[in-house]
Amino acid sequence: MLRQRFADALKEAMKARDLLTVSTVRLIIAKLKEQDIDARGKGKQDGLAESEIPQMLQSMIKQRRESIALYEQGGRADLVAKEQGEIVVIERFLPKQLSDAEIEAAARDTIAAIGAQGMKDMGRTMAALKKRYTGQMDAAKASQAVKRLLAS
Repeated sequence: MLRQRFADALKEAMKARDLLTVSTVRLIIAKLKEQDIDARGKGKQDGLAESEIPQMLQSMIKQRRESIALYEQGGRADLVAKEQGEIVVIERFLPKQLSDAEIEAAARDTIAAIGAQGMKDMGRTMAALKKRYTGQMDAAKASQAVKRLLAS
């Protein structure tokens, strides 16, 4: 489903002459092909599973946020704007992102569901959260919420 959405978005962006969207979707497709090749090397003949694509998109967003921080330090406002534009395009293919309050509630529910007791259960809690809410939350924010909840 997402693979077809990428192809459709590329066609629409090309017709609309939206250069930022065209280049960003091409980057997504190239990254997906790279991930497919890696997956085939690991024995997955069908390539990257549909359920793994949101994680790939999240990692692309994370890379862009890291680049934005570096570009801001270097005073490159033009590159900051480009990276922010790419994030907006990539986010169109992800499910609705959870707000900070929703992340907190999801963390609380997951901790209760798996019976996490303290910081020793941090990894297990994060794994359960990522499984339940794949592509819907920022892992860094979720990690902070889980740490806060498990520490108290």
